[in-house]
Amino acid sequence: MSTIQALWRRLPPWAVDAGLVVLAALDAWINLFDEGTPLVWAWVALGSAVLFLRRRLPLTAFLLTLPMTALMDVAVAPIAALYTLATHSRNRPLLAGCALLNTAATLVWPLSDVFSTDRTWTLVQFVYTLATSFAPVLFGQLVQARHDVARQLVEVEEAREHERALYAETVLARERAQLAREMHDVVSHQVSLIAVQAGALQVAAKDPDARDGARTIRTLSVNTLDELRHMVSLLRASGGKETELTPQPTLADLQQLIANSGIETTLTGGLPPGISTTAQRTVYRTVQEALTNVRKHAPGARAEVRLWHDARHFGVTVTNTAPTRPSVALPSARHGLIGLRERAELLDGTLAAEPTPQGGYTIELRAPTRPV
Repeated sequence: MSTIQALWRRLPPWAVDAGLVVLAALDAWINLFDEGTPLVWAWVALGSAVLFLRRRLPLTAFLLTLPMTALMDVAVAPIAALYTLATHSRNRPLLAGCALLNTAATLVWPLSDVFSTDRTWTLVQFVYTLATSFAPVLFGQLVQARHDVARQLVEVEEAREHERALYAETVLARERAQLAREMHDVVSHQVSLIAVQAGALQVAAKDPDARDGARTIRTLSVNTLDELRHMVSLLRASGGKETELTPQPTLADLQQLIANSGIETTLTGGLPPGISTTAQRTVYRTVQEALTNVRKHAPGARAEVRLWHDARHFGVTVTNTAPTRPSVALPSARHGLIGLRERAELLDGTLAAEPTPQGGYTIELRAPTRPV
């Protein structure tokens, strides 16, 4: 069975459509023999050839097979058209109406011949024809649901990988935050005391060599405090990488991030020149998390990334449209948004995230333009 499925999948679409056209024409020819009029054969040709359009115009292809169905007892053309329509459309009332329409077209002539003589047989034939019309619709919907489930399983796996990465990043960020607090509360405090004591010794000392030594100790202590503050800032601003020596993304990497996101995304606007590396990394991570959420929670949606700035603030706004495909509800601790808010606070900025009236979602980072 798997070999047959593999061979079937390798067939090009045009070959499958050509085979269906030949089968539909052969089906009509077997039912007509030499009894068909030129008008009937014209409808046969149209109803068979239109199967070439069933993938691009499924509803039109089905409607053009109805005259052929009403004039003779054929099955290939209407069943193929109905099946294709069912695999492409999610409008179930439309699909039910098309199945009933096909049933009516099939029973045009049998009803007129049988109704006056045998009502029981007419009812049996009606039920059989109705089941034959709904069968390709149900099978097409089943295939569509199978494709949806397969796509959702891939999205679930991607979401789980993202959640695991977020959890690992959160744990690492928590450990770095704890280390930063220890360095700030303990080490920085002790070095500050050394600087104060060295300053007092510098003032009180009578010996010039002692004053020079105290001055040197005080200078080294101040420089050490500056280095510690810098290290604490790096630890608190960490994006969860194993080391700050790893190259961190900047605005120059934003276009590549959008290109690799797999989402139809437009990038507009710009940021003021000379913003800090931390600010650039925060903008990048905001866009990265927003696009990840679009892929996770809004399958098929489009996104817009707008960079902006004015006299006092700069920021980025990521807005996505409503999803076009059903998504799977996944558990989330919202670590991504929490991390983005912490990054925004490092810039003395804010992060806003809320749904849009159109059914989409928007995330906006706003930070002051002063150097951070």
